[in-house]
Amino acid sequence: MQDSLRLRMPTGIDSLDPMLDGGVPPGSAVLLLGEHGAGNIEFVQTSIMHLAIQKQSGAPGENLLLPDGVSYVTFTRMKEDILREMALSFNPGLYNRLEGEVVFHDLSELYFDASIVPPGWYGEGSVIERLQKKQNKESGNILAEVARVLDGRPKNSLIVLDSLTDIAPPLTDPVRWHAFIAFLRGLQRAAKRWNSTVYLLLTSGILERSQELEIADCVDATLLFRWEETGAQRRQRVMYFEKFRGVMPRLEEKDLVKFAVKISAGNGFEVRNIRVVV
Repeated sequence: MQDSLRLRMPTGIDSLDPMLDGGVPPGSAVLLLGEHGAGNIEFVQTSIMHLAIQKQSGAPGENLLLPDGVSYVTFTRMKEDILREMALSFNPGLYNRLEGEVVFHDLSELYFDASIVPPGWYGEGSVIERLQKKQNKESGNILAEVARVLDGRPKNSLIVLDSLTDIAPPLTDPVRWHAFIAFLRGLQRAAKRWNSTVYLLLTSGILERSQELEIADCVDATLLFRWEETGAQRRQRVMYFEKFRGVMPRLEEKDLVKFAVKISAGNGFEVRNIRVVV
């Protein structure tokens, strides 16, 4: 039991993992709530890239569990677009290596089928083939399809949902919102059974604040990514740990709650401890 409590799944972010005793407890559902361009997307991309490198380089170290696989669920973006963005932003040599390490689940057809977007902009195959696909996907229920996809993932994984910003706004009427929140609470429980880390991306300011708080209540950890003014007309990216069940007391003891963020082509997402408890 003691050994399992010490087990950590690295984020892959070298400047952050030592502050978390090696990473996050496996089974953590983590909400990455960020202002536009403040760093939550780069956090995920850096995590995926560095974990892929660590897996290919050998043993992770004592009490560390590298994910057996990375499952990336996208609702509006293509796999090629995501990989190309990561390669252009950080390291072009990683493109092919990442393609072999990350399993993409593109649910964009299901997402756009409910919109006025012409099928030729996003779909493949004939009209009949696309209708058959839609019938096989729970009659267009995107949450049910996400659940079906995730049920087939291996244990000890890293799972990315990119992003809640795409699917949450149309679900804000009371009945569908209740179903959405129930889905998130179920996912948080399932993450424990799967021994997997789940990243949930969400752009702040699009939903009502009360809805953001309700989503945050469904997860184990909430990381906030914001811009702060630093004077001389300069802005600084900042990351906060708003909550982290089972981890927060130790973070506060060390004053490790608020960090300055740097994003570089060479190292991706990096943090620097500001040593301020907020």
